[in-house]
Amino acid sequence: MGLYNNRIVVKVGTSTLTNDAGKSDLRATDRLVCTLADIHNMGYEVILVSSGAIAVGRNKLGMHSKPDSMRMKQAAAAVGQCSLMYLYDKFFGDYDKTVAQILLNAEDIEQEEKKENLTNTFNALLEMGVIPIVNENDSVSYTEIESEDRLFGDNDMLSSVVAVLCRAKRLVILSDIDGFYDSDPRLQKRHRRHAHKAAGSPACHLPGHRYDRDQRQETGSPL
Repeated sequence: MGLYNNRIVVKVGTSTLTNDAGKSDLRATDRLVCTLADIHNMGYEVILVSSGAIAVGRNKLGMHSKPDSMRMKQAAAAVGQCSLMYLYDKFFGDYDKTVAQILLNAEDIEQEEKKENLTNTFNALLEMGVIPIVNENDSVSYTEIESEDRLFGDNDMLSSVVAVLCRAKRLVILSDIDGFYDSDPRLQKRHRRHAHKAAGSPACHLPGHRYDRDQRQETGSPL
């Protein structure tokens, strides 16, 4: 079975959704939602993979530093996920869009029956014009936070898994990292940036940045 040409997975990181103080950046969130709603209005099916639950939960719980223990990370994730979905539901609702929450862990992908049910859920939501918002189920899936054997690793990997699962034509990763590297440049002194760009792949722009309209019209890409 082929890819859905009108299906797009967008991944947004914590740094895009929060400000320097660690609180929710409402302006950035609104710009992101406005952009995705506009893309949806153009006839595209949109799936959003969103980080930020632990960071938002930490702020709401009044934690002054990042939680170290597993139980505190999971508690922050449980609180933060509610706050994050509240914001998404409110902002998307302002643009007359309906959202749904899907929380995943490794066994949802690894077990064939659960994988098939998950795919059916995605397809049903997209057929009804709903925008699914996906995150790891950090509040219960401890292996996904710290295990070296975790399937997803981070939401960049999760977004690629979702894109394959949903047979999406495009995967767009919004990040504060300025390119593709062979390792995390923030953690590894020796890292190499990949200069190669796939032929025909359109340029992507963060919400709020000025669009290159001519290039978008030429490539047919909404981003």
